[in-house]
Amino acid sequence: MSYKLEKPYTSTQRADFIVLHNHQNGRKIEEGANGELFALEPFEKLVNGQVVDNTAEYEAELAEKEAERIAMLNLTAADVERAIYKAKGMDFEDIIQLISDQGDSDQVTKIDVKALKIELNANNFYRGNPYIDAVGTILGFTKEQLDEFFETNDYTKLISDQGSSDQVTKTHNS
Repeated sequence: MSYKLEKPYTSTQRADFIVLHNHQNGRKIEEGANGELFALEPFEKLVNGQVVDNTAEYEAELAEKEAERIAMLNLTAADVERAIYKAKGMDFEDIIQLISDQGDSDQVTKIDVKALKIELNANNFYRGNPYIDAVGTILGFTKEQLDEFFETNDYTKLISDQGSSDQVTKTHNS
């Protein structure tokens, strides 16, 4: 719900309005054509002196910002390899071999094995890297599982019931 301070007002009233609504409550302050002040909620905007509900655009902007935030999450190569090993019993060499063995199957035709080898040598893995989704799909991880894993660095997110994580498992004899 927006708030409005109409003229005439004193400089003290203006300052108090801004402090209350912007500094204390996080509303955006905009000045109208007649000098009135509006305190707008994040989902509102001022159009021709009228407060307009902008919920759809605001939610789309929030979703875009969240997608950007998720894409920038990163873990070290060791974190990722350790998690895959704990969840699937595979290391990076096993993944390369798996993809190479599958050859022309639909899932791996989009993965350039040589480029993937280079990616797997990186120091940090960013969630937004398309190889993360491609390899994750082959290993049976859902997008949501990968997001949660990168958010928490908790490998158990990769073995939850959300995805079909039983598709690929390699066992190691010790």
